[in-house]
Amino acid sequence: MKFGVVISKKDKAGLNIGEHLKKLGIDFYLTEKKSIDENNADELVGDADFVIFATKHKSAKGNRSLTCHAPGNWRGADYGGRAGKVCKTSGLFLKLLFGILNDEAQKQGWEQEVSLECTHHGPYIEKPCCFIEIGSSEKDWGDKKAGEIIAKTIKRAMEEKVRGCESVIGIGGPHYCPNFSKIQLNSKYAVGHVIPNYVFPLTSEMVDEALDGMVEKVRSVVVDWKGCGRAGEREEAINLLRKKGLEVLRSDKIKKEDDSYKTKKL
Repeated sequence: MKFGVVISKKDKAGLNIGEHLKKLGIDFYLTEKKSIDENNADELVGDADFVIFATKHKSAKGNRSLTCHAPGNWRGADYGGRAGKVCKTSGLFLKLLFGILNDEAQKQGWEQEVSLECTHHGPYIEKPCCFIEIGSSEKDWGDKKAGEIIAKTIKRAMEEKVRGCESVIGIGGPHYCPNFSKIQLNSKYAVGHVIPNYVFPLTSEMVDEALDGMVEKVRSVVVDWKGCGRAGEREEAINLLRKKGLEVLRSDKIKKEDDSYKTKKL
């Protein structure tokens, strides 16, 4: 698989990551637009098969973090992309990327949060893609250690593969996905798109969009059992998923090798 890394000239964290990618001999593509608005990334990266957006992450709490996720919108499009549309992504690649990110963070003595996020924001492109980010405030975006960790993560992810895993989509839970992060790192399941509980009620269109937005064939979904909306919403969601012929797996029943997911190596 050939990868194309996209970095916005408007993004301090992205440029930080880019400096370290240069040191590692990794080429990348610069854009004048914000990453979430770069709907022409398909053309920008040429014949690349998969697009990695290296960017900043911003949160109200401002906690230092390293994150990754698939892009797309389950409902409106307030932050780029198209309403109700998600990009294609790969559960296997996201599993690999997140595992390496944790490993590199451990090697560098990173003691802050490393987190998988639900699917959110733009852009909308046709090629499979994902985001990897430095969070969460301006003082963190220029952190050289964080930039190095992500650059090394990208380099390794381009060279390594993950095998013997089953791609799934995640249903429920908060924006930051502690249960899906654990599953991503410590089980045989590879989590791709995640539909969080704040966009519930779950609709047939959302599920179809998530399934169509996966490179791999998906037969099972993992449900964040305690994070599935209000009373009755979980039952309605499960009934919907089963009607589509999907196996429903409880997040709290999945066998995990190790619960220390923040430092677990794949």
